[in-house]
Amino acid sequence: MNHLVDVVVIGAGQAGLSAAYHLRRAGLEPDRDFVVLDHAPRPGGAWQFRWPSLTYGKVHGMHALPGMELTGADDGRPSSEVIGEYFARYEERFGLRVHRPAGVTAVREGGDGRLLVESSEGTYATRALINATGTWDRPFWPRYPGQETFRGRQLHTADYPGPAGFAGQRVIVVGGGASGTQHLMEIAEVAAGTTWVTRREPVWREGPFGEAEGRAAVALVEDRVRRGLAPRSVVSVTGLPLNDATRRARERGILDRLPMFDRITPTGVAWKDGRTVEADVILWATGFRAAIDHLAPLRLREPGGGIRLDGTRAVRDERVHLVGYGPSASTIGANRAGRAAVRDIRRLLARQEREPAERVAA
Repeated sequence: MNHLVDVVVIGAGQAGLSAAYHLRRAGLEPDRDFVVLDHAPRPGGAWQFRWPSLTYGKVHGMHALPGMELTGADDGRPSSEVIGEYFARYEERFGLRVHRPAGVTAVREGGDGRLLVESSEGTYATRALINATGTWDRPFWPRYPGQETFRGRQLHTADYPGPAGFAGQRVIVVGGGASGTQHLMEIAEVAAGTTWVTRREPVWREGPFGEAEGRAAVALVEDRVRRGLAPRSVVSVTGLPLNDATRRARERGILDRLPMFDRITPTGVAWKDGRTVEADVILWATGFRAAIDHLAPLRLREPGGGIRLDGTRAVRDERVHLVGYGPSASTIGANRAGRAAVRDIRRLLARQEREPAERVAA
């Protein structure tokens, strides 16, 4: 038997909780009119899985959820704890009744205008869907010749344990984003040696990153989504911040970057020009992709690989909204997207209510 609801929210990170908050403000009741499904074991979204050395003081641009500020946080505590506790308080204060762990395996056409959301706790037949699944569950692992021959350890940012696990080892960090530079600076303090490898020359950004710069960065990502291309992260178009910590690391040679190697050997990596670097560990800080495989039955993807959106609404199916995807994959962007999705869905539900009456009258 299917559970009938008006809206299903998949994911209880920043974007999902923002959407749930606005659904409540619009007068919809949790577990009656809408349901929030989250596959994680506890509150905190992807933050709960972050490495312990990422303290709250190192988190840049964490924007509060709507209706409740995060105050009095200890900058020295792990961000996973601080933000996990904040999300838990938020869910309780607004009575969002998040179902967890509740994994969603597929979303299909259900007929009668409804979508069928197949989950570990049963199937929900819903009139609208807000997908807020983020990217953490889809770490991107590039493939290079010889990768399977490497005798050392390979791991991804998603499995990064903190710097202590690299003491006395020779470590190659691959990736030019914020996570890669943070990992590198931490690991360099305890490792026997570090090497930084990126596909593109890093772009360093000096000075404040204000609202105008943020809007310009989001606009670049938004343009890709509007054209149906796979989204790039907002961070990928902002450049790396040049602050006291990164300046010191550059002066010490820690952030001297090498171009991407051509192959992996049993003992390290090699370039076509004959250069080699020996390593015990390769850490792939190569980012994540949108976790949207469960939407595949709806055939929402464009030839360019992404889901084309009009605001947060999927162009191919007006019942489906994606928040925390592409241009809204930041904490402030997720908040705004949650509000916008609910505004659109309220109009859709009102229209669906009117249409049967209009057909009867005709």
